[in-house]
Amino acid sequence: MHIEGLKNMDDQKHGVAVQARQVPFPTSISKEALAVLERMVREDGVPLNALHSMPNPDDRDGWMKIKAAVDMQYSAAVARLAGSLHSSADTIKLGEATIHVATPHKTFDPARAYLDLHGGALVFGGGEACLAGARMQADQHGVLCYGVDYRMPPEHPYPAALDDCVAAYRYILERHAPDDIVVGGRSAGGNLAAALMLRARDEGLPMPSGLVLLSPQADLTESGDSFETNRMVDIVLPGSLMSSNLLYANGADLKHPYVSPLFGDLKGLPATFLQTGTRDLFLSNTVRMHRALIAAGVKAELHVFEAMPHGGFMGGTPEDRELQEAVSRFVQDRWARTIVHAGE
Repeated sequence: MHIEGLKNMDDQKHGVAVQARQVPFPTSISKEALAVLERMVREDGVPLNALHSMPNPDDRDGWMKIKAAVDMQYSAAVARLAGSLHSSADTIKLGEATIHVATPHKTFDPARAYLDLHGGALVFGGGEACLAGARMQADQHGVLCYGVDYRMPPEHPYPAALDDCVAAYRYILERHAPDDIVVGGRSAGGNLAAALMLRARDEGLPMPSGLVLLSPQADLTESGDSFETNRMVDIVLPGSLMSSNLLYANGADLKHPYVSPLFGDLKGLPATFLQTGTRDLFLSNTVRMHRALIAAGVKAELHVFEAMPHGGFMGGTPEDRELQEAVSRFVQDRWARTIVHAGE
């Protein structure tokens, strides 16, 4: 009995016992950001996004239904953007890959290019949402933006999305010098942006001038601390995405660098901008990726925003504008660097 008891104790995970409590929203953020946080929880404090659950990885019909529902939500969000986007866009096909090419409405430098990889848990966010995202980036940076409408599961699991990103990057390299390109991705797009850099380097392709990783889904094993400490604290991503991770990987090793780039050899990657928030479920993903880049000798800057959940405060808050300005500054600095080099 004594030995069995010791065995059970050894099997238990050691950690900190936290009593049941409600985590209040801080007064240290803008009133606009506070209003967003308050809107996204019930009166009892439960995040509205926690009321929805993902299907099991092998439930194809369930995934198709939830994808249809999410697409409707994205379509409504895109409709609300009508009139606020100024760039135009054309859609091209490269084999299996689909790319939305957004062109600024004002005079721009055609040499520059921004490659945008959308978020959506590696399952959602394509179509209209991807096209709108490309137009938003073209407006923000004032350059051509290539938004990759990459294939997604359950119809197209790994490595389809990454294959599409590589095809898009090769296409852009045929039209723009590497130093004139910046690659960026948010959440799942951050996973693909980092994985693209690893695969491009491994295939002998040149690196772009810069890399932007906004709360990147860099570790599909979900081994980081914040997957526990920020569970139900992040009102956008209140819990694990393991079901969609397994659906995406389709049997591939979750620790493979092309699946979870955090575990890859990051030497030789371009200067990188990373962003997260203190309430982001992916906080650990981002800070660990930052430390790994620094250890690999890559120039990297980390921006952590107070009380910010995954993906920011939905736009329109001082914090969102501050983040947008920081990203724009980083991107413009990378391009300004190439002008200096050209004049030397």
